Amino acid sequence: MPTNRSDALLEMRAISKHFHGVAALRHVDLIVQKEEIHAVIGENGAGKSTLMKVLSGVYPHPEYEGEIWFDGELRRFEGIRQSESLGIAIIHQELALIPQLSIAENLFLGHEQARGGIIDWTRTHERAVELLAQVGLDESPQTLVDDIGVGKQQLVEIAKALAKDVKLLILDEPTASLNEDDSRALLGLLKRLRASGVACVLISHKLNEIAEVADAITVLRDGSSIATMDCRDAPPAEAEIIRAMVGREMKDRYPRRKSTPGDVLFELRDWWVEHPLHVGREAIKGINLNVRRGEIVGVAGLMGAGRTELAMSVFGRSWGRRIRGSAWMDGSQVDVSTVRRAVKSGLAYVTEDRKALGLVLHDSIARNTSLCRLDGISRHGIIDEVQEDEVANDFRRRLGTRCTGVHQPVGDLSGGNQQKVVLAKWLFTEPELLILDEPTRGIDVGAKFEIYSLIASLAAEGRGILMISSELPELLGMCDRLYLMNEGALVGEMPAAGTTQETVMHALLGTH
Repeated sequence: MPTNRSDALLEMRAISKHFHGVAALRHVDLIVQKEEIHAVIGENGAGKSTLMKVLSGVYPHPEYEGEIWFDGELRRFEGIRQSESLGIAIIHQELALIPQLSIAENLFLGHEQARGGIIDWTRTHERAVELLAQVGLDESPQTLVDDIGVGKQQLVEIAKALAKDVKLLILDEPTASLNEDDSRALLGLLKRLRASGVACVLISHKLNEIAEVADAITVLRDGSSIATMDCRDAPPAEAEIIRAMVGREMKDRYPRRKSTPGDVLFELRDWWVEHPLHVGREAIKGINLNVRRGEIVGVAGLMGAGRTELAMSVFGRSWGRRIRGSAWMDGSQVDVSTVRRAVKSGLAYVTEDRKALGLVLHDSIARNTSLCRLDGISRHGIIDEVQEDEVANDFRRRLGTRCTGVHQPVGDLSGGNQQKVVLAKWLFTEPELLILDEPTRGIDVGAKFEIYSLIASLAAEGRGILMISSELPELLGMCDRLYLMNEGALVGEMPAAGTTQETVMHALLGTH
C-alpha cells in the first residue's frame, strides 16, 4: 500500500468506530491516489458504509478514532458541509433528490446560483446545461426529477456533486438498481471523470464491474481492512477477491440440491392486467404458469418486461387495474384480490425494494418479523411482547441474522441482514408459495450464498418458489425451470439445467 502522503489524495489511518460498545471499524486503513478509481468491497456488515460516513462527516470528529489526511493536510470534519467544501461528495444508494423539483433546482439545492440573495435563473439554467453535458445527460434542466428514470437520476446526482467542484466522489452501490445499459453508461462516466482528474471511491458487490474500472481494491472484513490489491496491470482473480472478502474458499456459488418436484402447487390461468395509468393498455397479457411443490421456478426478462408488475398483481392486486384470470392452489381456485386474502391463501411476496416496501426501517427486528401475522403473537387483540421476541429470536437463529438483538432497528442492519428480516416476516406467515423479487439485490457474495441456501431449504420442505431476478447466472444456478417474459407476455419456457445465458437472451430477444 502506498504511504507517501504527497502522492495520495486521501489517506485514512487506523480508523475505528464503535456503536454502543460494538466495534464497527477496527483500525481501518484506506489510501486513494489522485485520478484513481478505488473500489471498497466486503460482505454486508463489513464496515464499508460506516467508513464512508466517517470520511464524509456524517460521523464527525471525535466520534471516531484515527486520522484522515486529504489533499496533504490532516482533516477533522465536524459535519458534511466541511467535507463537501473540500471537494468530497458521497452519493448514497438511496438517492438524495427531491422528485417534485426540476433537475436544475436539485443540482444547486443548498448552494443556489444567486446574486444579492436572489436566484439567478439564467445562470442556473446555463450552468445546469454545462453539468448535464459533463455527465452525458441530454435532458432539459426544467424537467422534473420525478419524470426521469433511476439511471438518469443517478447521473443527476453525479452532476450535483460536480457542481460543488468535487475532487473525490464516493458512490455507494451506484448500479444496484440500474439495468445493464444504464450501468455501462455510469461506468463509462466514472472513467471519464478519472481522466478529468476526479478520484472515485466505488462501493459495489458486482465484481465484474469492479474488474472493469478499478485501479485498486481495498477489501474490508468484519470491520477491518484485510488487503489492498493493485489492478492497473491486471485485475486479481475473482476467487482471490472472494477469498479475501469472506475469509474462506467458495467453490460453489450456489448450494447443491436434489430437485424432486411434486404435484402442482400454484397455477395462474389466463392472467391479464391493465396498466393503472394508461386506460386500455394491457401490461400483463394472458399469463399461464405453474409452480410445483419443492420446485424453484424462475422468471427471466429484460428491464420493463413486466416481471415485478406480474408478481404484484398476483399478490393482492397490489399493481394494475381490471385484473382478469384466476389463481389456483392445490387444484382449488383461491381469492387473491387483497393482500390479506393472498396471504390467507398461502402466498408471500418478498419485494425487490426492501427499504421502501419491505420493512419499517425505524422499527425493531422483532416488530418487523411479526408485522404480517399479529394474530400469531397476540391474545384477544393484545400483543404478547415476550412471545414476539421469542418468534423473532427463533428466526434470527434460523436465518443467521447478524444483529445486536431483536430490538435493534432494522435500518441499522446491513443489506443482507435486512433481507433476512424480510424473509423472516413472510416465513412467519407459513406460506406455501414464496414469490421472491430480486432476492439478492445489493447483497454481497457471502450473504448471497446464505440466502440461496435458505431458498433451497424452503424448496426441500415442499414449498414452491417463484423467483424473479435480473441476474441470469442466479436463475440458472438456482432454478429448476425458467419462464421467459417480454413486454408483459410469456415468450418461452425451458429447463434451467443445460441452458446457457446466451440461449436465454436469444429466446428473450427472438433471435437465433
